[in-house]
Amino acid sequence: MRKVTLLSAIILVLFSCSSESITNNNQEELRVNPNFRVSEFVKTGNDMSRASLDEPCMTTNLIAGQNHIAGTVSVDVDGDNLIITYSTNSDWSIDATHLSIGNCAEQTIPTTGSGNPKIGHFEHSTNHSSGVNEVVYMIDKSALDENYCFAAHAEVVGPTGGETAWAEGPEFDGNSWAMYVEALLSDCDVEGEKEGEDEEEEEEEPPVK
Repeated sequence: MRKVTLLSAIILVLFSCSSESITNNNQEELRVNPNFRVSEFVKTGNDMSRASLDEPCMTTNLIAGQNHIAGTVSVDVDGDNLIITYSTNSDWSIDATHLSIGNCAEQTIPTTGSGNPKIGHFEHSTNHSSGVNEVVYMIDKSALDENYCFAAHAEVVGPTGGETAWAEGPEFDGNSWAMYVEALLSDCDVEGEKEGEDEEEEEEEPPVK
């Protein structure tokens, strides 16, 4: 797959969580691209994540070391933004995240000639503070077609020690177990569903007395 132009993303500050400072390995890029932001959270017993407030329109497992379900990666929308959330179970935490997203037809996720993903070339790459178990990216959905793909990679720490992790989906063509996710924007089209429901209600005939 080919690398695409960096999609714009903006910071998410929606929850009353204990927020940690971010150590980003792309500080020069941030100065050039001030719209690129990612938020991270340390959840406590009283914290409420977006997933607990609203049902995401899509969720897949975050697989660590090929054999462990370390958490989930979910997709939701907030206005013009597509929200991708990495969330780990209580016994796992996130050290780093790498995200590449684009249109499936354009084969946008960067890969090697043999078909393995080039994680170091992903558009979004962030190191996180110790103990972080939720990381949120917000991406301008206008840059995406109806059928989009993303690869969500993470470096996690859990009961088995440090592991690499991927959002569960089809495997890349290479010889690794790396995976990507294929999705549809219409899966998150809440307004479209509501309009359709309203039209059905208007078409209903009044009951006969």
